[in-house]
Amino acid sequence: METYGCTYNQADSRRLERILEGQGCTITGRPEEADAVVINTCTVIGRTERKMLRRLEEFADRDLYVTGCMPLVQMDEIRSVCNPRVIHPDEIQERSGSIGTRGPGATGVVQVASGCAGRCSYCITRLARGRLRSAPAEAVLDAVRGLLASGAYEIQVTGQDVAAWGLDRGESFPDLLRGISGIPGRFAVRVGMMHPASVTGILDDLVEAFHSEKVFRFLHLPVQSGSDTVLERMQRGYTAADVVRIVDAFREEFPDMMISSDFITGFPGETDEEFQETLELLRRCEFVKVNVTRYSRRPGTPAAALKDLPERLRKERSRALLAEANRIYDRYNERWMGRVTPVVATEKKVPGSTVCRNPCYLNVVIRDDLPPGFSGRALITGNHRHYVIGELV
Repeated sequence: METYGCTYNQADSRRLERILEGQGCTITGRPEEADAVVINTCTVIGRTERKMLRRLEEFADRDLYVTGCMPLVQMDEIRSVCNPRVIHPDEIQERSGSIGTRGPGATGVVQVASGCAGRCSYCITRLARGRLRSAPAEAVLDAVRGLLASGAYEIQVTGQDVAAWGLDRGESFPDLLRGISGIPGRFAVRVGMMHPASVTGILDDLVEAFHSEKVFRFLHLPVQSGSDTVLERMQRGYTAADVVRIVDAFREEFPDMMISSDFITGFPGETDEEFQETLELLRRCEFVKVNVTRYSRRPGTPAAALKDLPERLRKERSRALLAEANRIYDRYNERWMGRVTPVVATEKKVPGSTVCRNPCYLNVVIRDDLPPGFSGRALITGNHRHYVIGELV
């Protein structure tokens, strides 16, 4: 099984693995040993779509199954390179029995909702996943309890827009977050991606819910642009001033909070002045861990009818935005140098070292073999941009 894309897709694959193993299947990491191949697809941008098609073509002569976003919106493109059987993501949801899955190390993932309440003009994922469908609160809490019983420490709450959870049920995400935090046990919650338009309606209550010691001081707020005119063409439903208000509200309560974001450069019609507004918003909000994507036309979306900007221009703006984001990332990490911070071991990637997280979800690498869930205190001694080095004290 090969999985591409977001945390939600990764969780779907783990749920599918559980279903298959229950049917007597054995999962292998070597495609040449497999009797059947499953590709869990992503098609968020054109480059990813092309990669998916190449990978599907490589397995065209195998017993091939496809799931994820791509078969929901681009089955004709898939049929042009192979003739697989489709596993609808909803079938995985219906058959798996739980919305919680174990990730690597001490991590557990809970899919609180699928789809979204937005209408972004460029987004093909919205077409694939449909309108918002929130999981019942008790199902979420049961999933968390099950993951904690299995030894998970970090609980990742995921969805296409976590902040929108409950809008279709007359409930609100801050209440759900408080419910999760109230579960007995030693664990911490990482809240997933939240659309700024959804956050604006629950901002004060959401900030209050983050006061729990069981919630990482981490926010993933995909902004996409700092220009109000571009945001309007994107149909994002908020302004740059709304974003500043959200960031300021959280940073006033949690000065060290890590706030990450996503940006799209070169959206159709974006002028030099509009791009400068994006740079200014990035600097103003000091986003850390920024994902920069060059605009990619997606079939079936309203923005697909707009004229693309030259690829050269999109690349130049992407590099400029990423360079500024990296400077901000370095400055954020530098503030931790020489400080002692609590850490919890969540994952092992390289023998002889352990990936830990501090309360702000800072990626702290300890050069020691620590068991998952180990907690202690570390002195931060080195900055490697995407992670820092810590020494246990």
